[in-house]
Amino acid sequence: MKRKAIGFVFLVLSAAAIAQSPVVKTHSGAISGVATKDGGVVSFKGIPFAAAPVGQLRWKAPKPVSAWKETLKADHFGASCMQGPNSELLPWTKEFMYVTPVSEDCLFLNVWTPKASAAAKLPVLVYIHGGAFTSGSGDVPVYDGEALARTGMVIVTINYRLGVLGFLAHPALTAESEHHSSGNYGLLDQIEALRWVKENIGAFGGDAARVTIVGQSAGAMSVADLLASPLAKGLFSGAIADSGIGGRGVPMQTLDEAEKSGEAFASAKKAASIEALRALPASEFAKPGGRFAPIVDGWVVPENAIAATEQKGSGSDVPVITGFQANDAALGGGRTNAAEQFQNRAKQAYGPMAEEFLKLYPAASDEEAKQSGVASGRDRLKAGMYLWASKRAETHKSPVYIYYFDRAVPWPAHPEYGAFHSGELPYTFGNLAIFDRPWEPVDRTISKMMMTYWKDFSSSGDPNGASVPRWPVVEPGKPVVMRLGAESGPMPVMDAAKLDFWKRYFESPESKNAGPF
Repeated sequence: MKRKAIGFVFLVLSAAAIAQSPVVKTHSGAISGVATKDGGVVSFKGIPFAAAPVGQLRWKAPKPVSAWKETLKADHFGASCMQGPNSELLPWTKEFMYVTPVSEDCLFLNVWTPKASAAAKLPVLVYIHGGAFTSGSGDVPVYDGEALARTGMVIVTINYRLGVLGFLAHPALTAESEHHSSGNYGLLDQIEALRWVKENIGAFGGDAARVTIVGQSAGAMSVADLLASPLAKGLFSGAIADSGIGGRGVPMQTLDEAEKSGEAFASAKKAASIEALRALPASEFAKPGGRFAPIVDGWVVPENAIAATEQKGSGSDVPVITGFQANDAALGGGRTNAAEQFQNRAKQAYGPMAEEFLKLYPAASDEEAKQSGVASGRDRLKAGMYLWASKRAETHKSPVYIYYFDRAVPWPAHPEYGAFHSGELPYTFGNLAIFDRPWEPVDRTISKMMMTYWKDFSSSGDPNGASVPRWPVVEPGKPVVMRLGAESGPMPVMDAAKLDFWKRYFESPESKNAGPF
């Protein structure tokens, strides 16, 4: 009797262990995940979606991952891509920082699913992290996909090569390429991850025909690049660019310009050839050194991505959401509270339009300059976003939705940051609880609303549903933006005189000084 009892306990424990380690089959092999205690969500972490980009594969388009025979235990995150120190920089606290050690072998993705069954056919959300193309990872705590998955979606976060390893262009690399291109390896990683999703996500309960890409900051710029790229066409059905698409002030280097930067970098490293650069240890590329980001290479990105996404017949014609946070314009710093400095900067930035600018955003006193600095930064972003969306609505069949998020994270120690860049992420991922902040009931209401919008949009290409405020589609000639926050609903983009100013400004040569958005 005692042996039977022991055997029964063993069987129960074995069944529990199996339940906690569901197995799915991918094109490369079987993978076991980890279920939450209540079984509501299964996570699969550290899944390789491409071969390690090391050795001779450094600065090459990603190659397929080798198949494996044994079941791969996907119970922990894979390495983060090479980058600098993982230290807090307010307002970005530890919840916005990567977790795993860095490595050049870093092409991993992570999946959260509420139902690991091929019959589920759930909408899929693929998240592309920010970090100025020099930092970040799919393992950042605020990106944890469990809460969003519980709404009925399959959530994917990805890594992609960063900095020099992700975006080095060089004449020798261009000569190696059958496409006569170099740079944009990080974008190619993102595209390879989307190919993996298309081929494999069905086994995790996802619908490969309903894949929405979402990116924030540099991830949002990546979304713009993917919308424009012919290589990404057909890999996603919708796109969300958070702090994102709209301004005219982020010029992309041409291949020729980027190659010159690459040659200067190689010279600084005393590397006389690409072979010499490839021989350097990966740690050499974690240190700061120059600006490396997506470029117009003629293959991955045929032309400036923002301009391309406005043109008829260009890129992917899919539904798009894009928006900004109220204090996004403060990201680059440099804002002055002194009236004379504000006036001088206005003359420098707006040239012959400076007088009109200062009438709209006056600076007769330091206090007025401070207020005008905040207002003009916000208006510039909102105007650029609306003008982009309005143009896209004219040239594409799919709808465009825009938003302005103005809820500040409750933070008594640092109220000065307000609705800061990235401050919306705890709400959209439903991860308020991982932050030590005095959240209020309204914050949980906003978080539920944001998750519902993302779920509805991922399901149908339309964020609207019965339980959330009505979000209007962008229409040319109707400058309305969706306000998201403690008070949510449609609001005017701005008054007509200011919008007219920004429209003329963005169409003028002076707009090259428009700033980072």
